[in-house]
Amino acid sequence: MHLKNFDDKAPIYLQIMNDIKRDIIAGDLKGGSKLPSVREMAENKRVNPNTIQRAYQELERENVTFTQRGMGTFITENTEILSNLKSEMCKEVITDFINNLKSFGFSNNEIIDIIKNYLEKENL
Repeated sequence: MHLKNFDDKAPIYLQIMNDIKRDIIAGDLKGGSKLPSVREMAENKRVNPNTIQRAYQELERENVTFTQRGMGTFITENTEILSNLKSEMCKEVITDFINNLKSFGFSNNEIIDIIKNYLEKENL
């Protein structure tokens, strides 16, 4: 949970949610891990505690986290939810990537060729 500059195009609470989701997918946050308190996270991110509270509430609504009264907010240990989270985030990244390339005028076949060429070079 590092300090970063926020994008003006999206609500900060959504950006914080996505940061937490990325940390889960990357394995930096494991199932059952405790998230920092709202106050601590707000200080780290330099945002209003209400923003963090909203992010935590939305993550809980999505079943990515759960709150234990008096104990804090924790990452779910439900492997199906975590697997679905990874798939959803992957789809978002791929959709954005493809839409960006299409906005540059690339066709589907050109995009496929670009990806194939890139992956072949990476395997060397």
